[in-house]
Amino acid sequence: MNPLIGIVYKLMSVSIFVAMSVCIKAVSGEIPPGETVFFRSLFAMPIIFAWLAWRHNLAHGLSTKNPLAHFWRGLVGTTAMGLSFAALGFLPLPEVTAIGYAAPILTVIFAAMFLGEEVRIFRLTAVALGMAGVLVILSPRLTVFATGNFTDTAGLGAMLMLMSAVFIALAQVFIRKLVKTENTAAIVFYFSLTATVLSLLTLPFGWVVPTLREAILLVSVGLLGGLGQIFLTTSYRHAPTSVIAPFEYCSILLAVIAGYVFFDEIPTVPTVAGVGLVILAGLIIIYRERKLGLERASQRKVMTPQG
Repeated sequence: MNPLIGIVYKLMSVSIFVAMSVCIKAVSGEIPPGETVFFRSLFAMPIIFAWLAWRHNLAHGLSTKNPLAHFWRGLVGTTAMGLSFAALGFLPLPEVTAIGYAAPILTVIFAAMFLGEEVRIFRLTAVALGMAGVLVILSPRLTVFATGNFTDTAGLGAMLMLMSAVFIALAQVFIRKLVKTENTAAIVFYFSLTATVLSLLTLPFGWVVPTLREAILLVSVGLLGGLGQIFLTTSYRHAPTSVIAPFEYCSILLAVIAGYVFFDEIPTVPTVAGVGLVILAGLIIIYRERKLGLERASQRKVMTPQG
């Protein structure tokens, strides 16, 4: 374990995923979300294969004991991906990033519902704080329901991204179950494979032949996605989750910069205020998880026979 190296890998993965989002947003006006999901998944696989081969883990890394569980995780994750890609066509990049922060908050709720994980008042308070932050971010977009003006594309984008956060949280629940029996490499690979196949189901909904510029950006989306996933996975090999997780919030700063530079987007006051609440809630949950982890480690040490 080397926490500094882990943090560096995490920051690299965050930067790569923001760059991937920039590429997706750049083609969102011309390329359907399902087609983007296809390129994102297909061109991530060569990167994953190369990584496994470099680690001499190609055969063992792709073995699986529960292929059906990979399918369900892939179905939920592909839905989340498609919704978030669609949202990028309607909302500024910083706002999409900010609403996506709801996913870790929702994961706490779903883990209690579906995995039986205990959630006490401390984490429930953090969840409530985080959801309040999400509502602050969404507040300018919720007028679409008050006025009945459902032509508001920004309101549609906000709902798409919030639904994406729900499916991301559900995917995390599936992953928590999968890691008990499956290799990390297998989880990453079979997700990409499932997403590639499932994305083909959107062919009847109007795929287009990309221009050279669009094709380059789409291939870049896949390559960046695969590379970012590898850096993210590697980061957790070098440092505990409680150390790595807070650096996810660097993505909002990078998203603000990228949104301004590439798309002339400036974050709104509600977005900034809501992000502050969501980040605070996330840090509280991370702190609590770290404290509980240390307590469990201490108990195991006491229970371990000495000599």
